[in-house]
Amino acid sequence: MANNRVTKETGRKYLLLSLGAFAGLALEAVHAYGWEPLVYGGLSFRDYSVAQAVLHWVLTCLTWSLAGWFLINLARNKLGFDIFAKSVKMKPWQVAAVLLGIALSVTIQYFDWDGFKIIKEFEYNGAIKFIFQYIYYMIETAMFLLIIVFGQKAFDIWTKKRNVPWGGILCGLTWGISHLISRGYFDITNGLLSTISGFMFGAAYLLTNRDIKKSWLVLFLMFVL
Repeated sequence: MANNRVTKETGRKYLLLSLGAFAGLALEAVHAYGWEPLVYGGLSFRDYSVAQAVLHWVLTCLTWSLAGWFLINLARNKLGFDIFAKSVKMKPWQVAAVLLGIALSVTIQYFDWDGFKIIKEFEYNGAIKFIFQYIYYMIETAMFLLIIVFGQKAFDIWTKKRNVPWGGILCGLTWGISHLISRGYFDITNGLLSTISGFMFGAAYLLTNRDIKKSWLVLFLMFVL
């Protein structure tokens, strides 16, 4: 009974770390809906100048980086969990599955954007905004990867079923669903596709054998291409 209580408590701590990563992502709202409307006269993000958009992305990246650093160190120091620990080498079928996942994501994005997302965003934003937006995407990828990593660990402990993408399910139900309103208006398509993407990201994390560096690269490519 005592061991069961310890297991439940440990799983709960990992779940809190996962939800903490989602809360960290939500801190962007402090900028977008806190001081920015006051300073910029209620402008929507679409109407920001280049400098205003870049400042938003830079401050958001700093906020996310601090939140991520805090959670990673909390997991290492309090739970002895190092997300950067080495993993086993991927098998050929895993590499093939990951490449298929990237191809599927690109295809979905292509139809959603009526073209390649990365090209469309460059054309819309111009070089300077494009560079800073994609740095922003890099940090965002790291943050929703933390949702997956800690969420997967929690449900691994609780269920003992390590091949189920629990972290991806949690990512889809948090980060994914939040995209219903991430563009400043209710967007069912964006929310649905982001939720599906969250599930796929969790599967990709398992396919990379939980290697955080490989996972980040795969998820970033799936997210932006």
